[in-house]
Amino acid sequence: MSSKEDAVPTEPMQLSAPTDLQDAVDRYDVVLVDFYADWCGPCQMMEPTIKSLANQTEAAVMKVDVDRFQTLASQYSVQGIPTLLVFADGEPVERLVGAQSEQQLSNVIQQYTP
Repeated sequence: MSSKEDAVPTEPMQLSAPTDLQDAVDRYDVVLVDFYADWCGPCQMMEPTIKSLANQTEAAVMKVDVDRFQTLASQYSVQGIPTLLVFADGEPVERLVGAQSEQQLSNVIQQYTP
């Protein structure tokens, strides 16, 4: 029973401007945000999981490069990476730090999707 009409992307969206995150949170019911860095080993290990979640769940997935968007990372108090935030109905509802299993993340997302 979504009030929002856009279809959820099946691929992770790459943040290209600081306003993209708020736009996604406004547009989609559930958004998984992956704060990462290219040089981060655990972030690289999470890449297949992040892609799979974008394809398999009802959450929109957005990737935020903390090196490019330091102000945004700071705004969300990202101190370790990967940090994964789940937004539901426009509000941050979950924060997970460090590598997570696909099942664990899927379970968290399912708590907020119809």
